[in-house]
Amino acid sequence: MSAASITLALASQTPVHAASGDGKLKLGLVGCGGRGAGAANQAMTADDGVELFSMCDVDRSVLDRAHDIIDKKHEGRVDVPEERRYSDFEGYKRVIADCDIVILATSPGFRPQHFEEAVAQGKHVFMEKPVATDVTGIKRVIEAGKQAKAKNLKVGVGLQRRHQPGYQEWIKRIQDGAIGDVLVMRALWNGSSRPGKPRIEGETELEYQIRNWYYFTWLSGDHNVEQHVHNLDVVNWMKGDQHPVLARGMGGREVRNKMENGQIYDHHFIEYEYADGTVMYSQARQIPNCWRSISESAIGTLGRANLEQREFTISGPNADTMRFRKNEDGHQLEHYPLFKAIRENLEYNEAERGAMATMTGILGRMANYSGVEVTWDDAMASNQKLVPDDLVDFSSPAPVQPDKDGWYPVAVPGVTDPFQVWY
Repeated sequence: MSAASITLALASQTPVHAASGDGKLKLGLVGCGGRGAGAANQAMTADDGVELFSMCDVDRSVLDRAHDIIDKKHEGRVDVPEERRYSDFEGYKRVIADCDIVILATSPGFRPQHFEEAVAQGKHVFMEKPVATDVTGIKRVIEAGKQAKAKNLKVGVGLQRRHQPGYQEWIKRIQDGAIGDVLVMRALWNGSSRPGKPRIEGETELEYQIRNWYYFTWLSGDHNVEQHVHNLDVVNWMKGDQHPVLARGMGGREVRNKMENGQIYDHHFIEYEYADGTVMYSQARQIPNCWRSISESAIGTLGRANLEQREFTISGPNADTMRFRKNEDGHQLEHYPLFKAIRENLEYNEAERGAMATMTGILGRMANYSGVEVTWDDAMASNQKLVPDDLVDFSSPAPVQPDKDGWYPVAVPGVTDPFQVWY
């Protein structure tokens, strides 16, 4: 790794200091699960003038647990009394009203709605990936991102590889020709699987689906969107932030077929094509006891680059190897430039980039669920909408319903329409 990159890595870990007056920024947390609590902790580490001021989660026990965890890490900087702890479906609006900057970390299906509200109220945003689960949501995020830019609001998205100096340096090497002209790329997230959650007696259908959100496409996007979006974003980055123009592929449910596994697939394979003919092969698999790799790679006319979780390598005339270091925690590093932009009034808006990465995953899912080739333009011209706007509480009907035996509808290649709701 170059000296300049090491300097960047060290400098970016220096906390941003409050600039004027009391310098405090009131932080709101919408969605208090593990990633939400983690992001709040990292935001408060990045800027010593941030105080946690307001929180919401539809599960009050999750909210209270997150509050206590963050309070222990940042003693004296958590001020969330009972009147600023919200557990209803409209609580996100009050959190946004309470704060200067909001972290959006609920299940992804709700992200477009929450982002729109934050921008409408004129608040800075850090939102976790993915930023949507359907095409309609992608369009909403893009439009809200434009409005945020017009209002001079700062927007960060949780695609942390973008902020790791190792990734920054090695993507630049690829773009500068270290492996020659890029011909083929590959993105992999072949890893472990989280268990589904059994139903609790007495809970409503919507309550169950939100608690078991990962296994419902309208809430998570499927794992090739929710998780694999990181790798897809890196490959788009290799291509100079271009997106693919079409996708074709296959996938299904081979081993994960319990009722609590909802609707999503356990494996995806997608072939993407970019406008210049470059091909990217994507794999996302969550099946135990199989070959594991979480990585991105590219083959060029002079050699090959492999970006593995813990080691980067380049073969050919520019051969090199680099190991990751502890100071490259992207989950932490991604917060420093956001708060620097807020404090110094710098331009900062990652919304569209987050939308393009998320849409790349959605495009692949549409191809796999339907079994047909799907172009980017046709997908974006569609009105695919999986997430309803009229959920008011846990008694609201869930958009997807189980059959009389408790099984949920699953997309069937060759039958499912790629552009519409299949359930």
